Amino acid sequence: MTLGASVGGFRLGDMLIQLATFLILLILLKKYAWGPLMNMMQKREEYVAGEIDAAEKSRKEAETAAKEAQAQLLQVKQEAQKMIEDAKNAGVKQEQDIIETARKEAERIKLQAQAEIQNEKELAIQALQSQVASLSVLIASKVIEKEISEQDQEKLINEYIKEVGEER
Repeated sequence: MTLGASVGGFRLGDMLIQLATFLILLILLKKYAWGPLMNMMQKREEYVAGEIDAAEKSRKEAETAAKEAQAQLLQVKQEAQKMIEDAKNAGVKQEQDIIETARKEAERIKLQAQAEIQNEKELAIQALQSQVASLSVLIASKVIEKEISEQDQEKLINEYIKEVGEER
């Protein structure tokens, strides 16, 4: 068999040249096309993996931020509720203080009025006693002028004034 011989209609020399050309082409493709293509694919794979990692990190950060925001919202709600309760308690205490102050003032006014009434009563009793004493003296003096001596008259008046003072 020679290089120009044919095997089933194919020439062996052409086949060897084509095979050598194909192998050279494969080597060139591997060196210049397959390597850069694989590098590009590797870079693309790394880029996609990085994007996935960044997306996962962003998702986790978003979840953390959402949890923090929810915790802060809960804390703000609790603080607002506490402020409302404090305001209610302050209102109730202020109401109680106002009622207590009004009650004390009413008691003071009542005691003052009772004291004034007592003073007026005593003044009226004194005035009445002095009028009764004057009238008694006048009546007694007229009755006694006719019947009793001046000494007996004074004794009766003093006894009468003493009795009126004890009744008071």
